Amino acid sequence: MPVRGRKQSAQALQVHGRLFLIDCGEGAQYAMTEYRIPMMKLDSLFLSHIHGDHVFGLFGLLSTLGMKGRQTPLNVFAPASFGPILKFFLSYYGEGIGYEIRHTPLKMKAPETVLETKSIRVLAFPLNHAIDTFGFRFEEKEPPFNVHKEAIGKYGLTLTEIGTLKRGEDVFRADGSVIPAAEAAYKPFVPRSYAYCSDTAPFPEEAAWLKDVTVLYHETTYLEELADQGAQRHHSTTLQAARVALEAGAGKLLIGHYSSRSSDVAAYEKECRSIFPESYATADGDEYEICRKEA
Repeated sequence: MPVRGRKQSAQALQVHGRLFLIDCGEGAQYAMTEYRIPMMKLDSLFLSHIHGDHVFGLFGLLSTLGMKGRQTPLNVFAPASFGPILKFFLSYYGEGIGYEIRHTPLKMKAPETVLETKSIRVLAFPLNHAIDTFGFRFEEKEPPFNVHKEAIGKYGLTLTEIGTLKRGEDVFRADGSVIPAAEAAYKPFVPRSYAYCSDTAPFPEEAAWLKDVTVLYHETTYLEELADQGAQRHHSTTLQAARVALEAGAGKLLIGHYSSRSSDVAAYEKECRSIFPESYATADGDEYEICRKEA
């Protein structure tokens, strides 16, 4: 429910020059304006489910994009139940929409790739909520190997041999000698990843599907003392989210989607940190950089 000073679910994620919006709660376009997020550069929209606090900002955003003259198609990855909502919107407000809205229905039972580019892939997977709900995992692809500069001179590498090493393959020469890729080449960085788990109760496969994620956003609607309500309403508590992060081997846990009855966000963070120290309670307008690590 609306709470003074606390906006509803919407996250902007920038990856390799692409701008993604994850969920679109009430007032999302106002927030994008406030935080100077260029909505005209929006590449794709990911909707976890169609509960109002995750989609009530959608009609305003789609209309504004039309009034601003957007012509580039907008990809929307959302449950099949979003189809009638989009049809309703276009039937009443679609006249000024000069761009195509491409809805990809999400129906998977396990993680599946829904978007792939040269450098990234996005997977969707089912969550455990009262209606069809999906999480998203954004991953950098494995980078090609780099060749050590000193190896080029040491072995007198040809362009063909350099290409072979960049694929991670050993070089076999006509004289019978071998140049091991493990010695002459290296991975420049460890690929980053970000996962978004909105409304969900814990489920057995969750940690495995989030394995080794660099940064995990996970809802923590309830403090642990209200675990019974979390179970009834298919939401997670602080400790449940922290256990998922721990079992998954996540690098960092971001929490949010707090109950409207609670104003003590610090208590959420404290409970999570009792299990997973790298837990951070998010607030509107926070910005996080997902940093690369050298391989």
